[in-house]
Amino acid sequence: MSKHEHNILSTVNLRGTISVAELARILDVSDQTIRRIVKPLVERGEVRKVHGALVSTQKVTDPPFLARMNENRPEKVAIANAVAAMVNDGGSVMIDTGSTSAFVAQALEAKQNLTVVTNSAYIASQLALIEGNRVFMAGTQLRNHDAAAFDRAAFEVIGSVSVELAILSASSVHPLRGFLAYDQCEVDIAKAMMEVSAKTVMAVDHTKFNEKGGNASLRLPDLGPQDIVVCDRRPDKAFDNLLDAQNFIEANRYRKIAE
Repeated sequence: MSKHEHNILSTVNLRGTISVAELARILDVSDQTIRRIVKPLVERGEVRKVHGALVSTQKVTDPPFLARMNENRPEKVAIANAVAAMVNDGGSVMIDTGSTSAFVAQALEAKQNLTVVTNSAYIASQLALIEGNRVFMAGTQLRNHDAAAFDRAAFEVIGSVSVELAILSASSVHPLRGFLAYDQCEVDIAKAMMEVSAKTVMAVDHTKFNEKGGNASLRLPDLGPQDIVVCDRRPDKAFDNLLDAQNFIEANRYRKIAE
């Protein structure tokens, strides 16, 4: 599979459906180039072509990480576009693992000359293919359900650099306990990323806000007043005290871009 085929397939799978014109803009090629490259992908059944657009044939029975990317897709894409708007060409970011973070990585493909540190092999492979980017994979031993690393090497790489922005996600959000994760290693990696970043962005869709906290029980580090929460819409008033402690961005105005 060629680099262009890989980029097209990856983008279509992330978006679910995308117009040829938007895909051409993201990949910085002509509409005619997209139509030419996509022909063998269509013939192999890897994407489906409809009038003026491409549709993913990826099934929700894929591994858990990819299945989660099919959940709340428009909301996650809107959040990703809002987060990407904070990153300038030539910027430096840390990105954790997770489906929302993967959408952020896809949105960052439109940027140039980024320095990226991530513990997600999926995200690293996405952004390493963009010419001019410098991508550092944090870690060597990968979890089997999301290809993320949490070994000693991951923390050594993260601790050796400093970046402008840490882009994090959460498994759920509780109005009093804050942003939560399932595993201690996820808490530890978030803390390490925040310590070497000038600012943190927490990217979570509205379904993660649960007054009972959901199944996740471990608290992620508290955000500071300079940090930012990005969500597709404003959660219930029960979360006002939590969200008023830092900046909040509602990503719904980016929904048109996402659709």
